[in-house]
Amino acid sequence: MKLFNTKILGTGSFLPDRVVTNDDLSKRIDTSHQWIVERTGIHSRRIADLSKGESPSGMAKEAALKAIEAANLTPNDIDLILLSATMPDQVMPNTASVLQEKLGITNNCPALDVNAACSGWIYLLPMADAMIKTGLYKHILVVGSEMLSSFNNWDDRNTCILFGDACGAAILGRAAENEDSQIYSTILSSDSTKKDHLTLWAGGAVKRITPEVLEKGEQWMTMNGQEIFKAAVKTMAAHSEKVIKDSGMTMNDVDWFIPHQANLRIIEAVGNRFNFPAEKVIINVDKYANTSSATVPVALDEAIRDGRIKRGDNVLLAAFGAGLTAGAIFLKY
Repeated sequence: MKLFNTKILGTGSFLPDRVVTNDDLSKRIDTSHQWIVERTGIHSRRIADLSKGESPSGMAKEAALKAIEAANLTPNDIDLILLSATMPDQVMPNTASVLQEKLGITNNCPALDVNAACSGWIYLLPMADAMIKTGLYKHILVVGSEMLSSFNNWDDRNTCILFGDACGAAILGRAAENEDSQIYSTILSSDSTKKDHLTLWAGGAVKRITPEVLEKGEQWMTMNGQEIFKAAVKTMAAHSEKVIKDSGMTMNDVDWFIPHQANLRIIEAVGNRFNFPAEKVIINVDKYANTSSATVPVALDEAIRDGRIKRGDNVLLAAFGAGLTAGAIFLKY
């Protein structure tokens, strides 16, 4: 069987218009701009407006159209849609199918949702890579679309300051025989022994939304910040080092590092673990906060569009999320 190298053909992203600053939050909860920045590095976040169509599928449409245009394709050239959404449009139909309709795709391509929280988009890349390599599909749309504001408790200063809404997308396809774009190595993991550190228990089949659940506040996300910090730093650093080693390279071969944008302190701690130059780390958590599985593709798209990331660059991607899921990808753009 002939195997093909996988290339990122195009990227796109979407950020809602509404900006919520730290000062805005300080008018509602006991916090301040300085307090938030010192602990997270976050200055502002974007919040989706459903009245403007900024649902997970609506944001995905905008990001996907930009990626399709960047790849010089049409929507009907897409033959598989993979979408990560921690909070989908609805339980069913899946958000990927809704996105298919919004894009006007009429070729009946398969459309699949995955929920691996903040690691979701990273989880989907190896799946897409394997299907491109084996020739099963030619043009795969991989999307991370997140509306975390829909389950963010705006009265809890420990969590509401951290999150925002956004979408990032990429088209993966075959690299030409004379091109060296490829995905060198990938790793995915999940440590369920730590699953209770980041949770939203209510709203599923086991614990439905009832008056009692609402009274207890169990419809909101809860997080053990210290444990998440330690696990995120340790796992993302280890996974990053592994994919580089498995590729037969060293940190000196990495042109750019795009970590999950959860918290500036986490990003800095991961980079310090392997002495990675700060000027080669792509950061936008200050502007957008933690947008879950959208953070990496949004940062990737911005860095490509502003010219930082160029064809031939070696790019390291890493993410970490509830589950506790994690993953890293090393690729040549």
